[in-house]
Amino acid sequence: MRNFTLNNLLFKVRYFLYICLLIFFTSCEYFSFEKNKNVEKINMDVDYTSVDVSPSFKICDSLIDKDKKNICFRTTIREEIANSLSKYSIKVKKPLNETIIVTLIIKSNKEIKLTKIEASESLIKEIPSLHEMMQKSIGELSEIFPAIKRGIPVTTQYKLPIRINLEN
Repeated sequence: MRNFTLNNLLFKVRYFLYICLLIFFTSCEYFSFEKNKNVEKINMDVDYTSVDVSPSFKICDSLIDKDKKNICFRTTIREEIANSLSKYSIKVKKPLNETIIVTLIIKSNKEIKLTKIEASESLIKEIPSLHEMMQKSIGELSEIFPAIKRGIPVTTQYKLPIRINLEN
């Protein structure tokens, strides 16, 4: 009788272990070894050709609409450079009516740098000090806040068309 009880007990232990192994191997999908499996994945695709918030001046900060803020920035920078350039008395031999393209770098640390002026040869001959005047005008701009991308200030390049209209 004792032999029967021991065999019965061994059978029950084997049966129990078999059931445990079966449950263990079939339920692995319920045990996740990844941390925070249900956390939303962060989008790592970054569009480097656009910014979330364009550069701005203090007077444009109260605007909420992105397009209106961008228009405010463009208008303000043109007005400030035009006011600064109007202080110079420029003598020309022949009338000029041209548009130049000024390329600016607005760094993330609020520094503004003139990188390039696209102008015709005749305009550069008539106004040889154009680069220096633009450099000073840009240096006199009021404080610019840099563009924002994903909550971080970033460096941006800005092309500014400026119309030069001078009479003799």
